[in-house]
Amino acid sequence: MSTRYTIAELAKEFDITPRAIRFYEDQGLLAPQREGASGQIRVYSGHDRTRLRLTLRGKRLGFTLTEIKRLLDLYESPTDTVPQLKAFLATIADHRQVLERQLEDLTATLEDLAQYEAQCKALLDGASRDDAADAA
Repeated sequence: MSTRYTIAELAKEFDITPRAIRFYEDQGLLAPQREGASGQIRVYSGHDRTRLRLTLRGKRLGFTLTEIKRLLDLYESPTDTVPQLKAFLATIADHRQVLERQLEDLTATLEDLAQYEAQCKALLDGASRDDAADAA
């Protein structure tokens, strides 16, 4: 018998809200079974749990939900792994380029801030000396 999880159990395990899990379901990342008279009770499999774990990991790495879904779906397809690996490498390369551009922007911003900080400190030092001279 396979392991089954409720939405509350997964939410607690991964420290996310049930609403977030339902959102991932709406995005096609999870596909729980429906049980109960009206089919309103969600029952998640070990497979869904793994997909949720990988989704959250992908988000932490900065991948979009579309990228995550594509990668998860690729690995579940019964086709050859070479196209899957190529698609994965292309996604990583694209993501790396975005992160490198962000890093360049952050570095430039930090350099600008350091210059502004030095200028402000110099102005404050000058103002403090002027105040001390006026007081004397």
